[in-house]
Amino acid sequence: MTERDSHGLLHRKLGPGKLVIASHNKGKLREIGELLAPYGIDTVSAGALGVPEPEETGTSFVANAELKARFSADLTGLPALADDSGLCVEALGGEPGIFSARWAELEDGSRDFMEGMRRVHARMQEAGEGAGHDAHFVCALALAWPDGHIESFEGRVDGIITWPPRGNRGFGYDPIFQPLGHGISFGEMEPKAKHAMSHRADAFAKLVSAVF
Repeated sequence: MTERDSHGLLHRKLGPGKLVIASHNKGKLREIGELLAPYGIDTVSAGALGVPEPEETGTSFVANAELKARFSADLTGLPALADDSGLCVEALGGEPGIFSARWAELEDGSRDFMEGMRRVHARMQEAGEGAGHDAHFVCALALAWPDGHIESFEGRVDGIITWPPRGNRGFGYDPIFQPLGHGISFGEMEPKAKHAMSHRADAFAKLVSAVF
């Protein structure tokens, strides 16, 4: 079923049944699961279905989210929801951006976001204090159906980079990101408070309005 939203755009509605969460990132799986919980969606992770992670060859958050969603929908025959998100630091020209996960990669191919945060901090020091501390998180959500139809939504939250990292809640770069108007980092914030303002919550609200 499709319906037009308040802007006249046509969206396909998500019907009852299973929804694949096209991610192997435990932090993302947890947050997306918590955001979906009020809607009674029957979710299953791509990993639980044996779906591997595709190579992310897109040049934008939306392109990578759509690539991952289509990959899982094609392999499972089920609707699939994918997230692509990252940290964009103004002093670094928007980096690490779509390469946020790669900045945390170690030589053995594993990921250590503490190392990723150190790299962000080191690069910001090279840029100099005058470059500022402004940053933002971006999240793109893509919902793909097995017939090839796809819906995509993007969210954003602005803030500053802080050092040293603070808090052990959240995941990824959360301990060095302090959202505007708040005195604590995402890493220190209660999950419920983060869900009320995060880039993922922003994108998710747009998705819910359009397809649920």
